[in-house]
Amino acid sequence: MDKVRLGIIGAGGMGSDHARRLQAGQVPRCVLAAVCDINPARLAAFPGVPGFADSAELIRSGLVDAVLIATPHYGHTTIGIDALRNGLHVLVEKPISVHKADAERLMAAHTDPKLVFAAMFNQRTDPSYRKIRQLVEAGELGPIRRTNWIITNWFRTEAYYRSGGWRATWKGEGGGVLLNQCPHNLDLFQWICGMPSAITAVGGLGKYHHIEVEDDVTAIYEYPNGATGVFVATTGEAPGTNRLEITGDRGKLVYEDGRLRFVRNEVPADEYSRTSPEGFGRPAVWNVDIPVSGGGGEQHLGIKKNFVAAILDGAPLIAPAAEGIRSVEMANAMLYSAMTGKRVELPLDSACYEAHLQRLIASSTFAKQTGAPAALNLKDSVR
Repeated sequence: MDKVRLGIIGAGGMGSDHARRLQAGQVPRCVLAAVCDINPARLAAFPGVPGFADSAELIRSGLVDAVLIATPHYGHTTIGIDALRNGLHVLVEKPISVHKADAERLMAAHTDPKLVFAAMFNQRTDPSYRKIRQLVEAGELGPIRRTNWIITNWFRTEAYYRSGGWRATWKGEGGGVLLNQCPHNLDLFQWICGMPSAITAVGGLGKYHHIEVEDDVTAIYEYPNGATGVFVATTGEAPGTNRLEITGDRGKLVYEDGRLRFVRNEVPADEYSRTSPEGFGRPAVWNVDIPVSGGGGEQHLGIKKNFVAAILDGAPLIAPAAEGIRSVEMANAMLYSAMTGKRVELPLDSACYEAHLQRLIASSTFAKQTGAPAALNLKDSVR
């Protein structure tokens, strides 16, 4: 094989963009071989490309070597399983699944090691996040003590939530800001700092919008080494903030407004605390701006190019799909904690959360056309 015949399943906003970029030749050694969508108008936007209304037919058509799945969230699992079981390479948009139990089913379908299975975590191509991860892994901060990500610049309007009937519903999307906007941040958080061992969260359902899912969440993380973290996200705040701060024994990293700063302790905090005779002293610091070149990286194109290189050349994946279960688990744990008012230990009981989500779907009376229920504290939703 000298090129990959790629089929796009789901030709909405993201899927159609992927398809257009393939047609424009932006992904070397890859061709747009088929498109699938239930909306005929979306298929008509790609004349000359075989179109399908049913993903199962595309998968079995013999026209493609691989598929990129860009459907609403629940389809990521079912279509991904079907494609893997039929011998196709798979690249799935975020989140890889709505909940951990589905992610486990999806992972279980990947039984052939020759099949490349990747996730669209395009933020992993960003040179700034790659540099942060490099510094943390190299021990430049020493043992991590605290993490903090305030990511509140995801502002969305009522028009955005009305743009699709599946949006911001338990049945259609499986969640709100944590399942739609924040999978990238959650993936990066665990990619850089590791998985927490427990999560406690609070938040609101439809706090700022006429939706039935969460649009505001604040969570506390506990890590195995005793470190703590805070994660704050909402789609109802403007102008919003995007600030990542990681503190260790040897200093702290701060990434905000495209600037990466390292405040480095000349003497590690633990050592200074033990040896300094000054009761109110503190280590002297070096203030370092970390230069990062390359802008935001290749983003989606970079992931697609890497996917093709993995298929044709055996290149290591930037974002293996198997790692996508971690961000799903974190999102599920935050929602479950906020709704039950309990601290949730990880690993999360996937069957328990799946049953909880099914109860939310079954009890939903939300209708976008007739208004929405009053804003709820997430904890109130299980009473």
